Amino acid sequence: MIPGELLIDDESAVHALNPGRRTLSLVVENASDRPIQVGSHYHFAETNAGLRFDRAAAQGMRLNIASGTAVRFEPGQQRTVQLVDYAGDRQVWGFRGLVQGAL
Repeated sequence: MIPGELLIDDESAVHALNPGRRTLSLVVENASDRPIQVGSHYHFAETNAGLRFDRAAAQGMRLNIASGTAVRFEPGQQRTVQLVDYAGDRQVWGFRGLVQGAL
């Protein structure tokens, strides 16, 4: 056994991220000339202005990826991402300062 290794009986078992929450798939394009990386809990509507997508649809959502991970968009790259609703008190503070309170 390796320290931190997880042994599971059912190799086909898949861990579901954020079960029961509303999700949305969006096509996102990096229209800038620099790579842009977005972390797992960043309010997606407030991401770098070089990313082109429906920001109104992304309001109150973040990437539906494992905590502590990120998605990198290379210049000119287009990809589909899955977003998930924020939970809890649904308040957003900081980031680019576009919300600063309740969603």
